[in-house]
Amino acid sequence: MDRLFFVLGSVLGFLGVALGAFAAHVLKGSLAPEMQAVFETGVRYQMYHALALLAVAWASMHWPGRVLNAGGWLMVAGTILFSGSLYALSLSGVRGLGAITPLGGLALLAGWLCLACAAGKR
Repeated sequence: MDRLFFVLGSVLGFLGVALGAFAAHVLKGSLAPEMQAVFETGVRYQMYHALALLAVAWASMHWPGRVLNAGGWLMVAGTILFSGSLYALSLSGVRGLGAITPLGGLALLAGWLCLACAAGKR
């Protein structure tokens, strides 16, 4: 699992840099400032959790187990739901997509708790 979470974290990091550059160079003039800020929030949280997945990969070498694996998968799903819904909201303007964002946030919070529990078990 350590390699898988490292790969997933690296891919999310790569995409975060690419999406951040896309927002700064392509979307800057075409999105309203508040939607630009929404997009940038998605990028910021994606980057935080890309780095967190690298930590999960490291932790899985030291504290392997189901709780840690669950935490990693919750972070992956949470990033997709949280950041993905913010990207979709900012690009489409469909406010209903914002209802998905808290579900992603809850998954991210649960992922962090799982990481803490995995570390505290040993």
